[in-house]
Amino acid sequence: MNFEFNNTYTFNNNIVELLPLTAINKNLLKEIALQNPNITKYSPIIFNDETSIDNYLSDAFLNYNKAIRYPFIILDKINNKVVGTTSICNVSNKDKRLEIGFTWLAKTAQGTAINKNVKFLLLCFAFETLQFERVELKTDERNLQSRKAILKLGATEEGTLRSHTLMYDGYRRNTVYYSILKDEWQQIKSTIFSDCYSNQ
Repeated sequence: MNFEFNNTYTFNNNIVELLPLTAINKNLLKEIALQNPNITKYSPIIFNDETSIDNYLSDAFLNYNKAIRYPFIILDKINNKVVGTTSICNVSNKDKRLEIGFTWLAKTAQGTAINKNVKFLLLCFAFETLQFERVELKTDERNLQSRKAILKLGATEEGTLRSHTLMYDGYRRNTVYYSILKDEWQQIKSTIFSDCYSNQ
């Protein structure tokens, strides 16, 4: 099955719900961003005021229209509030691979079950519905919190691309790449994500 950008994708369990980012719900995300101005410290695109947040969201819509990035808002179903965003991006239907990225959460949602359940839903979709062979994740070499979180998902660190991405402040970051492969998924699902089954 191919990933189609003109389809409407939604995912949910008892913990989280992922809904496409739209012009209607973008203000919910904007509100979180204003309350957490340093949340994208390691992102190439930072927001710390209303103008930069508007630019960030405009960029998300622009890349959606170019079939580069499919952005979601993340709803915390326990507390019934939007807590962040994630995206499916860099999709290659031919090569059966995609990337999960552009993920950030409000500080109140960090360190909770939110991120794990988000990744669980997207990995199930990638490997079980789309039947893709590879899911990629990447992060700034300096972002130790993100690197630890990715490893906890069962991903394999593949290497570091030096001077890979130009940051908002002119710094050229080294980017660390990770992946999970389809033939690894069932083992990872039954061990690392075993607690997510009860949330279905």
